[in-house]
Amino acid sequence: MEVVIIGGGPAGMLAGIKSAEEGNSVTIFEKNDNLGKKLLITGKGRCNITSSLNMSEFINNIPGNGRFLFSAFENFTNTDIIKLLEEEGLEVKEERGNRIFPVTDKAIDVLNTLLKRIKKLKIDIKLKAKVNRIIVKDKKAIGIIYNDTEKMYADKIILATGGVSYPVTGSTGDGYDMAKELGHTIKEVRPSLVPLEIHQKNECKRMQGLSLRNVGIKITDIEKNKLIYEDFGEMIFTHFGVSGPVIISSSAHLVRYKNIENLFKDKKIVLSIDLKPALTREKLDDRILRDFAELKNKQVKNSLDKLLPQKLIPVVLDRLGIDKNKQVNEITKEERINIVEILKKFQLNILGFRPIEEAIITSGGISIKEIDPKTMESKIIENLYFAGEIIDVDAYTGGFNLQIAYSTGYTAGTN
Repeated sequence: MEVVIIGGGPAGMLAGIKSAEEGNSVTIFEKNDNLGKKLLITGKGRCNITSSLNMSEFINNIPGNGRFLFSAFENFTNTDIIKLLEEEGLEVKEERGNRIFPVTDKAIDVLNTLLKRIKKLKIDIKLKAKVNRIIVKDKKAIGIIYNDTEKMYADKIILATGGVSYPVTGSTGDGYDMAKELGHTIKEVRPSLVPLEIHQKNECKRMQGLSLRNVGIKITDIEKNKLIYEDFGEMIFTHFGVSGPVIISSSAHLVRYKNIENLFKDKKIVLSIDLKPALTREKLDDRILRDFAELKNKQVKNSLDKLLPQKLIPVVLDRLGIDKNKQVNEITKEERINIVEILKKFQLNILGFRPIEEAIITSGGISIKEIDPKTMESKIIENLYFAGEIIDVDAYTGGFNLQIAYSTGYTAGTN
């Protein structure tokens, strides 16, 4: 059987590997000059391959239509991708948060390992080959037109062109256009796993580059007094707002929250940062009292060093209207209690998402209602299959999105 795969990312490569193992003649079409361009930037260039969590827990980490993936995850698991890589000589390691990385800490080694298997299976790779259209006859996919005029006919076609995040890697939404032309519904494409812009931009600029570890965050809709997201971990201040793992994960929830853009505009979505989650308000007050007693003749701006990073101190004092040159022994009980309160609840109003080009992945894509979850075949066009980010599924950070790519690619390749 002749199988054509459009897109040479992780989903396309796994689809190709499985399809070739099934004895098919496989050709991967990739418009870039190499396969796996986006894979090389995952995990900050280290490639967070997958998660070590039990596969049953993966669904809980996929806010975007996770249940659609039950069959795909049964077909190809986290242990399966690890086994494939190890069979080709690449060892992996586990880091905090159940994240799996190559022992070499290099994404290029993951790519080269997949390419090694692809070469063994004699899969044909056509690079700098932009697919323009899928040829359909009697509601069956029968081939493609690429590089404007060239044609190739096939028995099965797998569309795995990714989303629109990081367009420099080739993810420019071509696949959405092709699927839409064939009658598929494209759910609104929006940024997911993306940094957030903040209304208090000047404060964030003052703290630009400041990384906070082990902080608690809560994101709340203050109009409904509803908690949208809660997490613990690392974040960073930027010139536009906030970023870092806990912030990026929160965006996957926010992108699906009803009327979110209007709520952003009206300052109704609040990010609360607990700078000292290990301490109760009482213990934090005791701690500040001890520090103040020890440093009573110092200026207040020089008395919080043991408790806070330098960049944060003037912002906190300015917010509270406390003169930073004031002597510690002049601080009132009310001012001290206000310091405790702001350290437990440093609030910022979320303005919006950073542009989709900066998103790790995209939310939205081909409607899951039009795809058979057991095979990844289109319910509209026979012999057409989908894999990876082009489908309307998306997850948190931690290796889950790559596992979606492998599992859906493998499932499409099987069928």
